Amino acid sequence: QLSLFRFTVKRPFSTSHSTVDSKEMKKFQLLAHKWWDEEGEYAALHSMNDIRVPFIRDTLLSMSSNYHLGNPLSGIKILDVGCGGGLLSEPLGRLGASVTGIDPVEDNIRTADRHKSFDPVLAKRIQYKSSSLEEIVEESMETFDVIVASEVVEHVADLETFIKCCSQVLKPEGSLFITTINKTQLSYVLGIVVAEKIMGIVPEGTHEWEKFVPPEELERLLESNGFSVKTVNGMLYNPLSGSWGWMESTSLNYAVHAVKSGAHARSHTTDTPPETDIQQRSATAGTA
Repeated sequence: QLSLFRFTVKRPFSTSHSTVDSKEMKKFQLLAHKWWDEEGEYAALHSMNDIRVPFIRDTLLSMSSNYHLGNPLSGIKILDVGCGGGLLSEPLGRLGASVTGIDPVEDNIRTADRHKSFDPVLAKRIQYKSSSLEEIVEESMETFDVIVASEVVEHVADLETFIKCCSQVLKPEGSLFITTINKTQLSYVLGIVVAEKIMGIVPEGTHEWEKFVPPEELERLLESNGFSVKTVNGMLYNPLSGSWGWMESTSLNYAVHAVKSGAHARSHTTDTPPETDIQQRSATAGTA
């Protein structure tokens, strides 16, 4: 399978991999015009904003002493990786953030651009770019305060390269927010058999269970690439009410907040944290 993007520039780390899976791109290409249909294929992502937006907002506010009434995220530069049609970029922009949304599917970016153009405030605060994450590393080293990768890591071709790229474009002590699906028997039954094949909540073929990421594996990758994992919360979608809620178990969907270590801390820490530290955190994270 041909890699979608070829790289000729030298990178701060060597990689022969692209994070973009061309098979995944084809799937999303077919649905690019459907992003803003709140009753359609992306209905569950629309309603996920009810919990993922406050999670991002409140976490960032708890780490900051600067409050801007009405624009709580004013002055914060956010990179929304795999932004799709802009479903998460727009509410973050409305909270005052300066948002860059990237997605390798050009039709997604066209849809996102068209939609934000209806709101002059968002048109100023959000910029979209058809790009993979690793393609912007060179121009964006330590540029962003926050990276959001919501429902993305289960679609990337090389997760470790993806995490490394996140670290490179994030400022020291910047925040990374990830939401994704655990790799459990329950997630196979509910996430693929029920959601795709029986209820049609998401289009059939959207997910491959093999690519789902257990929280323990995600934590290990984050910790070994200079991040400190702060929060792991379980999430649950109720197909009857069409709404999301938080829960202790991470056996289905979950959200992670991790912080990149500061420049000072990085020079004094080893690459991998003590095993006990990860085990302890996993034990308290409600992992299933």
